[in-house]
Amino acid sequence: MRLLLVEDDPMIGASVQSGLRQEGYSVDWVRDGAAAELALASGVHELVLLDLGLPRKTGLDLLAGWRRNGLVLPVLVITARDSVADRVKGLDAGADDYLVKPFSFDELVARIRALMRRQAGRASPLMENGPLTLNPATHEVFLDGSPVYLSGREFALLQALLEQPRVPLSRAQLEERIYGWDEEVESNTVEVYIHSLRRKLGAGWIRNVRGVGYTVPERA
Repeated sequence: MRLLLVEDDPMIGASVQSGLRQEGYSVDWVRDGAAAELALASGVHELVLLDLGLPRKTGLDLLAGWRRNGLVLPVLVITARDSVADRVKGLDAGADDYLVKPFSFDELVARIRALMRRQAGRASPLMENGPLTLNPATHEVFLDGSPVYLSGREFALLQALLEQPRVPLSRAQLEERIYGWDEEVESNTVEVYIHSLRRKLGAGWIRNVRGVGYTVPERA
């Protein structure tokens, strides 16, 4: 999953980006409002972590503009502004959730998972497809009740495919989901991870749609 972090504080930004990457997220970090607008225009992100006190354009102005223009991505405000009035302004401007600094990193990750479940229309914290179960909270995968041990990138790729079974994703789309702008991607990286997942899950779990990409079949 690829996130956009909009935070001007270098210590907080570096800490959040590093922590989320360790959790398996791909995180692009920008430090002002103008850069956030340019970044979001790329269309590769699935959720925005937004500070409000930004240079060049405030977080509230960004958020209100995004919602006016029809942006439907979840936006989680992370800010030191802790008054009830500030929370009301943020939520009324279009925020999906509001987290006050300093916050627990575990709570931040849990709120991200909850927002993505809501976005996908899932009530359960688990992603299930027949005998295959993926738990985003614990980074565990089970097939027929037995654990399947995956690397961080393998887990991220499988999660991307399981979000919409039967919908093929191209190699470029998968690269965008599991790598940030400042991370080097080798030309055959996705193919290597697909091969490894097929070896661990079974060849029938990930199918190649010729000329399009890869998909997971939907199973009862």
